[in-house]
This record gives sequence, C-alpha cells and structure tokens, in this order.
Amino acid sequence: MTKPSAQKPLKIGTRGSPLALAQAFETRSRLMEAHGLTEDCCEIVIIKTTGDDRALIAADRPLKEIGGKGLFTKEIEEALLAGAIDIAVHSMKDMPVEQPAGLVLDCYLPREDVRDAFVSPKVASLADLPDGAVVGSSSLRRRAQLANRRPDLKLVEFRGNVQTRLKKLEDGVATATFLAMAGLNRLGMGYVAKGAIEVEEMLPAVAQGAIGIERRESCARAGELLAAIHDAPTAERLTAERAFLATLDGSCETPIAGLAVHEGAGLWLRGEILRPDGSEVIRGERRFAAADAAEAGSDLARELLSQAPADFFDWR
Repeated sequence: MTKPSAQKPLKIGTRGSPLALAQAFETRSRLMEAHGLTEDCCEIVIIKTTGDDRALIAADRPLKEIGGKGLFTKEIEEALLAGAIDIAVHSMKDMPVEQPAGLVLDCYLPREDVRDAFVSPKVASLADLPDGAVVGSSSLRRRAQLANRRPDLKLVEFRGNVQTRLKKLEDGVATATFLAMAGLNRLGMGYVAKGAIEVEEMLPAVAQGAIGIERRESCARAGELLAAIHDAPTAERLTAERAFLATLDGSCETPIAGLAVHEGAGLWLRGEILRPDGSEVIRGERRFAAADAAEAGSDLARELLSQAPADFFDWR
C-alpha cells in the first residue's frame, strides 16, 4: 500500500457544518495515528450539499418535502464517484440504507453517546415543560415520540445545524428542542444539554451517534487505510439496526427508532414504529448472536409490520 503524502494527500470529503468538520477531523486524526501520517497527508475537502441550502433551512420545511436523507449525501457521493475525493465522512443516521453502485460503507468509528439531549434556555427537563409549550424538531421520530408522551405540546419544524437551532431557541422560536448527545460531545458542547434522555424514554434514531466512512469499491488503498480504524462492535450494532430500517423501507417519511447494544456474547435490538401524530406506537425486541445481526434486524421489522393495522401507513 502506498501511503498518502503531502504531495499526494488522501482527500477526505465532508459537509461544511461545524459538526461535519469535527467528524472529518476525528477521522483524519485516527488515520494519522494508525498509519504514522502527518496532518498534511490528509486534506479535508468541504462539499456543499443540497441539505445545506440556507433558504431551505430558514424555511423550516420537513425533510420529506425537500428530498429526504439523500439531501445530505448526493453531492458528496458524486464527488467520490468522480474521484474528486478519496473517502467521505458521514453521520450514519443521515445515510440512506443503500449506497450508489460503485460505493461501499465498510468503516465505522467507535460509536458515541446514542441518547437524545434535551436543550432549553429556560426549562430544566422534558417533564418540566409547561402544558402547551412550543418544542422545535425536524425529526419525525422525535416529534412522534413527543406527541405520544406529551400530546399537550405544540410541535414545530426546526431545521439547521446545532448552532442554527440554538440561535432559534434564543430568538424564542421554541421553548426547547432535542439534539443528539453525540453531536454535542463531538463539538465539545455537551454543556448545552440540560440532560440526556435515557433510551428507555426515547429510543434513538437508527445509527445515531455513529460515523461512517464511504469509499469507492474499486479503491483498494482506501480500503486498507480505513481497515485500521474500523470499529467492529459498532459495525455489528449498525448491521442489525440498518437491516431493521431497510426492511421497514425507512425514510424521512417514517417515524422509526432502533437501537442495538451488546449484551454478553450477543446483541439486543429494540425497535419501534410510530404514527406521526404519536397516537400509536408498535414496539418489539430481539436477542441474537452477532453473526445473525442482519437477519434479526429484518425479522424484527417484519414482526412490527405484521402487527401494524391496515391503515398504519396511510399518512404517507
């Protein structure tokens, strides 16, 4: 394997938000440590995606109306296929369950905190929110879960990166919002959270807290470089979760939550699907060996689908 050099650096593609850059810098640091590289051997390449359009963010339109998860990946994957970058760093909860032909996702960094963070400049916790309080979130999953637990709350669309959402709270657009603890931790902003919501209260999004690194299938060098920083336990958890999502035909139109954790020698997967208004939740779980992760994820999804009433997905 020819290692990257200052003359021929490894080009790491990423979105330009502070969190996306933090994830790219973490990837670079791990590659440098694993392969004895200097910083100039890895070049960070910022790529603007459709999902970063300021007008779309300001309009606070639901993700399903403006293109779904692919909004955050399309331009980056096009650059990867064209050879403009060598690898691409993604938040795994933003990734569609299928990659374009010629690309593979086979490297994951160690997973961060999977929990949701309660964020409010005025209120200490979810339980302390007064009746009728305005809560902002762009996540269908969080909105449905909140509507199920607190039907009194007024839920509004809330788009943008961490900094944009915090500014909206300061401006009084909403009393509270929810962010991923993983993102706040990676930004060194864990202090922003009034507290983390335990997964028993609010099951997280599939793959929340995980960073995935995509490459061209034909690029053996990138594959070798990334193999040294790949975290196998995270891969086992995401295999189950993403199989669960894929079988449910998961998209930004569907409120879905799922989390796999290691338990002894195997894994424990919990999953749920919800109506967007929170009026109904269908939950299930599976325990299985790591080798059976994909099959178990798909099997749990089929079980939940079999329990769903005929009109459960009529809102799509």
